[in-house]
Amino acid sequence: MRKKSFTVKLTDEQKEQLNALINKGKHSARVIKRARLLLMAEQDKKDEEISALVGYCISQIKNIRKRFFLEGLDSALKEKPRPGASIKLDRRAEEIASAIACSNPPEGRSCWTMQMIADKLVELKYVSDINDETVRLRLKKKR
Repeated sequence: MRKKSFTVKLTDEQKEQLNALINKGKHSARVIKRARLLLMAEQDKKDEEISALVGYCISQIKNIRKRFFLEGLDSALKEKPRPGASIKLDRRAEEIASAIACSNPPEGRSCWTMQMIADKLVELKYVSDINDETVRLRLKKKR
């Protein structure tokens, strides 16, 4: 049988912190599951058993063990920020889009379309490139 490469050894203080975190239930379900996982791992439960009880796959359990071993308790409990697309419409451009939508439409039109608002933002150089769906979602969120 292969020995686990990243064993979990918690201090009494860490155990208390994890138990309090689980019992209060004021954290996200993911954080609570990770806390339960670490407590079980500290009791030398097998990854398969932890997987059945917590609902994580074996690779997730190994990754959380590794993060605890290398980076500490906080890193094991919390997710690392994920890279995402940059914000296409900052607060200023959002305000301008809202103002455009509330203004009188161009001559010959009865109302502004999302594509027209997007084109106007590009024309006014508030953004370099944007599509109508981004404008729609941001204006909807602003409501």
